[in-house]
Amino acid sequence: MGGYVVAIDGSPSSMDALRYAANLAKDTGATITAIHIVVPNQQFTAGDTAPTSFAEAERDILLSNIEDAETRGQELLDEASAVAERAGVDIDTGLLYGEPVERITEYAGENDFEAIFVGHRGTSERYEGLFGSTAKQVAGRATIPVTIVR
Repeated sequence: MGGYVVAIDGSPSSMDALRYAANLAKDTGATITAIHIVVPNQQFTAGDTAPTSFAEAERDILLSNIEDAETRGQELLDEASAVAERAGVDIDTGLLYGEPVERITEYAGENDFEAIFVGHRGTSERYEGLFGSTAKQVAGRATIPVTIVR
């Protein structure tokens, strides 16, 4: 029996997607894996850093941003585990790194999942206004069924 992969981004609709998948998993016996994507954010302000230590400053800032993002991601996955537990289903969790649409669809394809569940509204509505929703892009790119939960 294959499993369901649920993308968790901290938005209420991603937790709705998890609850929906959990209820379905109870009926079908499927397993659930919740994933959160850490997006390395390389935007930073150099301030008045001397040019010689610029690369070093960039690396330090990037690493602390990633650590913060990892901590936040792990908190979201812990929350996801609690939601699944309350629903009475087993859950695996994982942190992935990179561009969300790419990583979600790659991960699902590489690991023989049978369906992807995503919330219809992510955390960044401004970003989605510019680039279209992550959910729509995942649906367009995935090779397995995608359920977009409202």
